[in-house]
Amino acid sequence: MNIRTSILLRVRIAFILAVLFSLAVIGKIAHIQFAEGKKWAEMGERISFDYKVVKATRGNIYSDNGSLLATSLPFYRVAFDATIPSEKLFNSGVDSLAERLSRFFGDKSKREYARMLRDARAAKRQYIVLNKKRIDYQDKKVMSTWPIFREGRLGGGVIFEKVDVRYNPFNKLSRRTIGFVNENDKGAGLEYSFNEELSGRDGYAYYQKISGGVWKPVFDANNVRAINGLDLVTTLDVNLQDVAETALYKAMERHNADDGLVVVMEVNTGHIKAISNLSSNGRGGFYEKFNYAAGGLFEPGSTFKLVTMIALLEDTNIELTDSIDTGNGEAAFYNHRVRDHEEGGLGKVTIQGAFEHSSNVAMAKLADKHFGLHPQRFIDHIDRLHLSKPLGIQIDGEPTPKIKRPGQKGWSGISLPWMAYGYGLEITPLHTLALYNAVANNGKMIKPILVKAIRQADDTKKTFETEVLNGKICSDKTLAKLRLMLEGVVENGTAKNISDSHYRIAGKTGTAQILENGRYTRKYITSFVGYFPAHDPKYSAIVLIRNPRGWQQYGSSVAAPVFKEIADNIYARDISLHQPMDGPKYAETGVFPVIRAGRQQDLVMLCNTLGVSNHPETDSEWVRSVRNGNSVDLRKQEIRKGIVPDVSGMTLRDALYVLEQVGLQVSFQGVGRVERQSLPPGRKIRNGDRVYLTLG
Repeated sequence: MNIRTSILLRVRIAFILAVLFSLAVIGKIAHIQFAEGKKWAEMGERISFDYKVVKATRGNIYSDNGSLLATSLPFYRVAFDATIPSEKLFNSGVDSLAERLSRFFGDKSKREYARMLRDARAAKRQYIVLNKKRIDYQDKKVMSTWPIFREGRLGGGVIFEKVDVRYNPFNKLSRRTIGFVNENDKGAGLEYSFNEELSGRDGYAYYQKISGGVWKPVFDANNVRAINGLDLVTTLDVNLQDVAETALYKAMERHNADDGLVVVMEVNTGHIKAISNLSSNGRGGFYEKFNYAAGGLFEPGSTFKLVTMIALLEDTNIELTDSIDTGNGEAAFYNHRVRDHEEGGLGKVTIQGAFEHSSNVAMAKLADKHFGLHPQRFIDHIDRLHLSKPLGIQIDGEPTPKIKRPGQKGWSGISLPWMAYGYGLEITPLHTLALYNAVANNGKMIKPILVKAIRQADDTKKTFETEVLNGKICSDKTLAKLRLMLEGVVENGTAKNISDSHYRIAGKTGTAQILENGRYTRKYITSFVGYFPAHDPKYSAIVLIRNPRGWQQYGSSVAAPVFKEIADNIYARDISLHQPMDGPKYAETGVFPVIRAGRQQDLVMLCNTLGVSNHPETDSEWVRSVRNGNSVDLRKQEIRKGIVPDVSGMTLRDALYVLEQVGLQVSFQGVGRVERQSLPPGRKIRNGDRVYLTLG
């Protein structure tokens, strides 16, 4: 075979093979197109198209005046695809990039970051998170100018993953109450308790994968639109919250305490205006670790004596003026000893005095005498006052109070005397506050409220109205006595260090030893709970500080000053709490002395004696004078049952008679005629109201 024939043969064979290969390819294409077309089309669609979750935007949380307490802001997680940058780009920029990452995040050295990047490159890692810390939009803009990163996603491999992060504009203010929700849908506070309303509902959208691995949305009739979360409107006042938190922080710092809390509430509505919970971090600072106000159980100590007095005044015939012998401040009960905090005791004292000076012996004796044979009657009062079950507040995790009962394990003869002064039972601070608020609210116990509305933009979806837990915790007669005693605590008793000349505070101090390993220690829980102004209460509050260190260990010296600081600030800010001040009244020289108001018979006699011309215009018993030239006109003064009269200008004797006739209790200070009265004339009188007169 010559060379030419050999070449032609080879060409023909190659041609035949090429034809056969082409036919095979055509056949395979035809097979894929027609036989397997549906299968591959579906697979291609799965790769190039997909339904993806569209996250709903979480709702905001607002204060009572619309200030943002919590919102969602876009942050970014920084990741890297090490396979994308070219060899030249990577090698020339890796060290500079590592240095900037180290300087920005501060958690690793330049060498460590460089090694991380090179290892990812060698392993052909398409996704590696460079740091778990999230960055904001401004940081993202800066990073986008760094070596390698400046080439973007497709050229440099940088990946900025958007993550919505919860942001609190007021930083740590009421942080535990606002709360959080983690990635596992676990959390605390309002964020967790209202998670269903705040989170909204995620949607689904159809996306197509285009060049560079980028997904773009594609219209599809089956797309499900995300429904954004609803907004919460709370009752919190950010200014008052700051005041309360600052006052508590200073006291915690001063006394080197372990934990503390403060809650301020509106008397008539139950709206919580401020709530703060602080715990020591062990380094001289304090932070919000747990919501003790709503979720903590404590032995209330002497603040529980109010319950004892309610039970005694409702079920027995005792009077506040009755006497009780506390001896030297120590008494034996069933092989146990009860002691008063005052050295040497109070001796023989009225029941009101025993309460005002917080005698444990007196409360234990009275409870044992009147309820010792039937302790369930005392427990029934606790139940009726809603202190033995959760209040049902708007934050999840509220515990059930621990109340021992006759016949149960742990009940003994000493149980009732101990309970009489706040030991042997545990309730939350909000239970205690709700009780004292009821005294301020004319006997009506209401549930504390933290969220007053759920909204979608300007559309209110749900409102939370004031909920009554007990319409009347006791009789009007008992209520008047309770208010008298609580005011007496501040004016004459254990809290007289916070008595104020501008407004009156009513409340009770509390000091309870801390139980550890079954034994009471020399560590204390100090507290003060009350309301103000006492004559017309608008706010109630509780302060509790656990384990203060130093020589001050009692509620009067630790917790009460915090209450006073908060009350002073509120009083200064809220002009509606201030009583109008009358201008000075002067007699005109050479004319006649000031004659203002009183019994007509007395004023006529006084004018005649002084030689002042007077003209009665009514036969009413009580009159008010009006100057008419050099004479006085005596005009009728309206005195109506159930309405506060105007007693300004009257003598103390006349004022006392008039005020007591219309159903008011009276306290006074100074000498002379009435210059100022605490209750405004014309206001309707409530049972138990007390008016304070300033004489001059």
